[in-house]
Amino acid sequence: MTHTASSTTVSAPAPAAPRLQVSKLCVAIQAGSATEMIERAQAALADSKFLELRLDSLPKPAAALESVKEFLAQHREATVIATCRRKKFGGHFGGSLKAELEVLTKAAEAGCKIVDLEVESAEEARSAQLGKFRSELRAAGTALLVSFHDFTRTKALERAAARIEAFGPDFVKVVSTARSLADNLAVLRLIEDRSLAAHVVGIAMGEEGLVSRVLGPRAGAAFTFASFSDGAETAAGQVTARTLLDLYRVEHLDQATRIFGVAGNPIAHSLSPLMQNTAFRRENVNAVLLPLKVHKLADLLTLARELPLAGAAVTMPLKQEVLPYLANMDPLTARIGACNTLHVGSDGKIVGFNTDVAGVVRPLEKRLKLKGARIAVIGAGGAARAAVFGLVDQGAEVFVVNVIHEQAVALARKAKARVLKHEQFARSRFDVLINATPCGMAGNKQALPIEEHELNAGLVFDMVYNPLETPLLKLARELGIPAISGMEMFVQQGARQFEIWTGKPAPEAEMLRVVELELRRRG
Repeated sequence: MTHTASSTTVSAPAPAAPRLQVSKLCVAIQAGSATEMIERAQAALADSKFLELRLDSLPKPAAALESVKEFLAQHREATVIATCRRKKFGGHFGGSLKAELEVLTKAAEAGCKIVDLEVESAEEARSAQLGKFRSELRAAGTALLVSFHDFTRTKALERAAARIEAFGPDFVKVVSTARSLADNLAVLRLIEDRSLAAHVVGIAMGEEGLVSRVLGPRAGAAFTFASFSDGAETAAGQVTARTLLDLYRVEHLDQATRIFGVAGNPIAHSLSPLMQNTAFRRENVNAVLLPLKVHKLADLLTLARELPLAGAAVTMPLKQEVLPYLANMDPLTARIGACNTLHVGSDGKIVGFNTDVAGVVRPLEKRLKLKGARIAVIGAGGAARAAVFGLVDQGAEVFVVNVIHEQAVALARKAKARVLKHEQFARSRFDVLINATPCGMAGNKQALPIEEHELNAGLVFDMVYNPLETPLLKLARELGIPAISGMEMFVQQGARQFEIWTGKPAPEAEMLRVVELELRRRG
């Protein structure tokens, strides 16, 4: 189902209910006081004219409604959902059902165009009580949204939707909690199945549920939710309005948009979404790349098949685990035994590539002749494998050094490289020293794999890209040794991925620019 870029027109079935023009993006706002809530609401209008006020986050929700009324009188362009969810149903409101209905009724009278009533409250209400509430909403010209929330899992969504639809609301909202990527598929399927007959909102909470937050409107959801700012989330896994608008371009996604991912665990820190989505936008490619938190490879393969994905970047340990599931692979992937890039064909078959090699070779060949160069690689994992195989291919004399010597021996033997024990390494001299371990990575507490006096090379290359200046790069700078940041490798391997996925030259300078800016921002 194809949707307009910025809004969906919805009309409530009840004769007196309004026709609403709502944005695809609703900014959810909670606060500690009425003053703070209104300040946040005013600021949020810069991102969207569609807001949710979580009245239950306030100490006295009813006392805040005069301020809400004034805000809406001043901002007639705003459409507001009022929510006052009770504690036993996952909210913060400590009052009774009667008190909740009174707050929501007064919110409608204050100018809120939609009120959110949890399905449990609708079921708990007496028929006359609910009928009176509906009549008061219609008199105020306010639509009713009935919601269901499961804060533990994603299960029986159709049953939850049926419970809601029994009350004939104007909007059906079903929210679950994603424990796997596949849970997003259940939510998107619910939206697709019901969006023609009802105004549906479907979301899976949690980091694993980001796919549903971004792709819900594309599947036919009336809208999706965003937070006002980082740290102001009203639900687990919620991202900011700026992130949805700028990074994922949620208002521009349609049925023709190709979906890519970067898969791993952890994955929230990844700069691949920023880099690739910037490249897509720069080159006018209708595509989006999402971070995919993967617990098991089978989960990623299910998403790839059923969403479907057009491709993905994969991190360790998936680089090796995915190999048996590839229909084909490039020669590098076959020899290295590690794949970091998936391309999914229209037939659903997955082809694997290794772009880590390009990420190592391209920056080095700009600086020195690789044939005959003496290069030490510290590490024996997936990143090291790409470096060792790629550099041996270029005619370099490659030496592998690793804490677990047996792993270094196995890699060197397979790649036709040489191996050194640490004490031999410390007495040698190299043209290039490459750190292919996670030492120095943000959040990694491991010490550098070498001492200061062992920095025995004419050029240092740290494959770690976050932070921008790693301890190894800082040491090289202090010693006056030229260095290559892992950022350069990251962008070069990403540029090759972009080329594989789109068939177009990558805008490398723009990719490098946004990655460097973000790394500097993170400090």
